[in-house]
Amino acid sequence: PGASDPKPWSDRRLKKNIKKISKSPSGLNIYSFEFKDSKYGEGVFQGVMSDEVPKKVVTKKDGYDMVDYSKLDVEFKQI
Repeated sequence: PGASDPKPWSDRRLKKNIKKISKSPSGLNIYSFEFKDSKYGEGVFQGVMSDEVPKKVVTKKDGYDMVDYSKLDVEFKQI
């Protein structure tokens, strides 16, 4: 899954250089971050941390969390 995937990797353990940059209208924290491993994406992204969103939008793959951004008022994107 990459930046175009509707369920990108959102597990805090996969990220580095995490900085809170904003809040969504519903109150979710929005962060900028980079992935520790470039196989998940290269560059700086914005998104949420899976441990801060409702569990119903979180799925697991390979032991890590993925978030269904179509159910949140936050856009996952490269910035």
